[in-house]
Amino acid sequence: MAEGDNKSANLLAQETSQLEEQLQGWGEVILAGDQFLRWEKQWYPAVLVGATSILFMLIYFLDPSVLTGLSFTVMILCLSDYLVPTLAPRVFGSNKWTTEQQQRFHEICGNLVKTQRRVLGWWKRLFALKEEKPKMYYLSVISSLVAVAWIGQQVHNLFLTYLIVSFLLLLPGLNQHGIITKYTGMVKREVNKLLKQKEKKNE
Repeated sequence: MAEGDNKSANLLAQETSQLEEQLQGWGEVILAGDQFLRWEKQWYPAVLVGATSILFMLIYFLDPSVLTGLSFTVMILCLSDYLVPTLAPRVFGSNKWTTEQQQRFHEICGNLVKTQRRVLGWWKRLFALKEEKPKMYYLSVISSLVAVAWIGQQVHNLFLTYLIVSFLLLLPGLNQHGIITKYTGMVKREVNKLLKQKEKKNE
């Protein structure tokens, strides 16, 4: 068991180190984005929501076709991949990195690797469920897709995408400041109260 844990830890460290090398040119931008996502200043959430709102308003008014939107997105990604590693050191000054910044960058890369592993783990479990319990698999998948299709029919696609993107951008900050834990705990307490009340009535 200990050997397995050591192998897993070593593999995680290796993958994290490889990701750090790949993202080294983006380090300054990643750290700046991390500060916004974790709400290191009180006005950062407003900036995130405001920037997201402006972007989606532009998309709404310009109303590009799917092909135009896809082409424009890929073009921005290609330009960013070329320009960011070149300009970021000049703008931020990578030679001024502190030990704390380097450690934070290492933590971010480690979290990205762990997230990738979780996604792959869920994917494997989904296929394992397909092999072991095909009826449950198809029932779950079809029910989920029907629910998503119904929601998409009721809510405008662009507005729904805006809500999802805004939530995902705010999620790290909500988690960092304990807001999710707070309200999740409140919901659990209310559910427990309701269950206890039902048990008393049954008695």
